[in-house]
Amino acid sequence: MNRRKFLHQTTATTLLSTVAGSVSLSKAKAAANDRITIGVIGVGKQGVSDFVKTMKFPQTQMVAMCDVVAERRENGKKIANDFYAKLNNEPNYDGVSVHEDFREVTGRDDIDAVMVVTPDHWHAIPVVAAAKAGKDIYCEKPISRTIAEGRAMVNAVQANKVVFQTGSQQRSEYDGKFRIAAELVRNGKIGEVISVNIGIGDPNVPCDLPAEEVPEGTNWDLWLGPAPMRPYNEILCPKGVHNHFPRWRLYREYAGGMVADFGAHHFDIAQWGLGTDDTGPVRLVPPQDDDAKRGMMLEYANGVKMFHGGPGGTTFVGTSGVVSVDRSRLETIPADLREKNPIGEDGTKLENAGGRNGYSHVANWLENIESRGKCICHEEIGHRTASICHITNIAYQLRKELNWDPKTEQFDDAEANQLVDQEMRGEWKLA
Repeated sequence: MNRRKFLHQTTATTLLSTVAGSVSLSKAKAAANDRITIGVIGVGKQGVSDFVKTMKFPQTQMVAMCDVVAERRENGKKIANDFYAKLNNEPNYDGVSVHEDFREVTGRDDIDAVMVVTPDHWHAIPVVAAAKAGKDIYCEKPISRTIAEGRAMVNAVQANKVVFQTGSQQRSEYDGKFRIAAELVRNGKIGEVISVNIGIGDPNVPCDLPAEEVPEGTNWDLWLGPAPMRPYNEILCPKGVHNHFPRWRLYREYAGGMVADFGAHHFDIAQWGLGTDDTGPVRLVPPQDDDAKRGMMLEYANGVKMFHGGPGGTTFVGTSGVVSVDRSRLETIPADLREKNPIGEDGTKLENAGGRNGYSHVANWLENIESRGKCICHEEIGHRTASICHITNIAYQLRKELNWDPKTEQFDDAEANQLVDQEMRGEWKLA
């Protein structure tokens, strides 16, 4: 545990100064054994973004880059080595290893934590392996490909007492807009909640992409992993280093479409505002038009209805007002709702993990690694939000009304229950 323990007299100062953006290079020159050593699993566009933010905290040390594409793992290694070379004035610094297989990372005793930034179908297996190896975890959203995978991840994290952060950063960042919106709703400032609109894109669809030649340096079989076998297509796995978000996220075999991609953000805020982080809706009613890609209604046990569709972001409608929030705005009806009806000292205050945007969510993870606490978007929260995305996709796929039990995580329909999980290909399983 020594590597995972910060020096108590410096932890608060360094975290605070990092979030404020004022850390000097000299503060980051702690001995390697005093840092959290981190391996990155998935070094695409999002993976690079996540680890670059994280390695700027002086409590961390990137030591491994893992990806099924050779150019991406080498790119991650170069970025990290160049950063540490400049930081330590060591031009020949070479402290970052590269790996094709995530098991080489989760199996290393000298790694304290991992960042899992892979396509969604590759979240569950590395997370469970890392948890069983006692490593703390930052996992991108949505945390799972299926409901059953998500529950297995939660069970592994909790059984092994590791710290888990879901990459749904809206709870921590964007100048606190989402926290303020959720607090207004939780404190009854719009009266009794009637409905919530979630303005996100379409449900997932089966993958029908044509076959292409596998590029040199790409392990296509390993990219597929537990997903069904199919030919390579660069829309799923771009060639080399790229600067866009690949469209594997649209396809049912690998992800949950835009319902899960941004739903993992905006359903999350709906759950926060409704105070339902440990549960979820109990009934789903698809739109009457079988071709419609919006309009799903999800109903909670207390009668609150949630709709897929509407303005971008999350919009809460109450008996006496409206709160609508997205990354660039926080709007209320009446417009002066916050000024005329402020939250008093005795009101419900949600966790404020705020600070410098882009760094606050990572800071929350690191703070909880030190304290062995629960992150603002811990494993159960991430799972419950992802589950809403999954049951929404299932109801769109089957196009029939379904009842869902958030306790047993089962439907009242045999056909729907078959979609709670997906069979894993070949040797892959959640051991």
